[in-house]
Amino acid sequence: METDTEISRDLEQYARRLGEAARAAGRLLALTSGRQRNDALARIAEALRNRTAEMLAANARDLEAAETARLSKAMIDRLRLDESRVAAMARAVEEVAAQPDPVGRVLGGWVRPNGLRIEKRAVPLGVVAIIFESRPNVTSDAAALCLKSGNACILRGGKESHHSNLAIGAVLADALEAAGLPAGAVQIVETTDRRLVPALLVQEETIDLVIPRGGESLIRAVVAQSRIPVIKHYTGNCHVYVDASCPSDWAESIVLNAKTQRPGVCNAAETILFHKDVAAAMVSVIGRQLIAKGVAIRGCPATCRLLDAATPADEQDWATEYLDLIVAVKIVDSLDEAVDHINRYGSHHTDAILTRDVVSADRFVAAVDSGNVMVNCSTRFSDGGQYGLGAEIGISTDKLHARGPMGADDLTTYKWVVTGQGQVRQ
Repeated sequence: METDTEISRDLEQYARRLGEAARAAGRLLALTSGRQRNDALARIAEALRNRTAEMLAANARDLEAAETARLSKAMIDRLRLDESRVAAMARAVEEVAAQPDPVGRVLGGWVRPNGLRIEKRAVPLGVVAIIFESRPNVTSDAAALCLKSGNACILRGGKESHHSNLAIGAVLADALEAAGLPAGAVQIVETTDRRLVPALLVQEETIDLVIPRGGESLIRAVVAQSRIPVIKHYTGNCHVYVDASCPSDWAESIVLNAKTQRPGVCNAAETILFHKDVAAAMVSVIGRQLIAKGVAIRGCPATCRLLDAATPADEQDWATEYLDLIVAVKIVDSLDEAVDHINRYGSHHTDAILTRDVVSADRFVAAVDSGNVMVNCSTRFSDGGQYGLGAEIGISTDKLHARGPMGADDLTTYKWVVTGQGQVRQ
């Protein structure tokens, strides 16, 4: 039996091999054309459809283990694959392939008085490591976006989706081989040992960027341990603010969709704010509709007076990402109070205003410090696929490099290319 020291050494060596293989593959990918990478994506989409049964069988093993482990319904929903979800994965890959090539774009350029042509060109980042939980579709989404942008990737999914991820990885590997791309371009971590993650996070010589996707504890652990730049969002504490001029039918349909359409995801609404002028007419009606869908309501004192079924909210409720059929509700005196509440308690992810007043909408958009601000639509649209990105590598609440849903363009950096005709500096 191996000792802990021997296991740690083995994991460190495995992490080093993953990084070295990805770095070598990334250098080859940087030399490929957009057509070659699109061919690989087309093969991946076709293989996902053709091998659906294989992936669903693997997913069934993960679902069985999740039921045994008594994971929450929201977590199991995120883990589950079916034919429609696999078809959606294939479509997302095709949508990524159909986008313009993000590599080689001239981001800016000019000619200097001495005749030098200065260009700022988009280039791949190199190697991206994605550490994620639960959702198996992240495997194909991340691989597609990295390939489109000329990056190699290392994908480390959670143990709850391990069999699903390996099955999807086998599909990806065969498609890469058929397209003539290096096997190291997409690597699925084959161990569920959590000690591998810290070993990956110190491979700064071979890995250029880390993107964690999952619960707040996972993301904070990655940020604390990584020597490599990290792009992330900690939580999705999203808000819907119902302004004084909002029509009741908009409020009812959008609030219910934002909270209940899929409560276990990061762009589901966790707090609903009502302007005091519409509270009497809307809180009890919308509250009863939420309760009918199984939602528990934590309310401010004014909300509890209007809705007997609400329980009093405490300070923690305003800052909580429930990822479940629970919602906090507060009545505010003004738009400015709503904005202050969102900026204080929110996670800078996605926040919405429902209003007919253009001035109010513009003020909300300017004042709310979030990566995604929605006007008269559900927070559930905060998603790379819904934005036309095909898929997303993650949603960033950072302010440097990328913010909001990250598509293939966001997986590029740039280099300066200076072209002359024999000039020397005087």
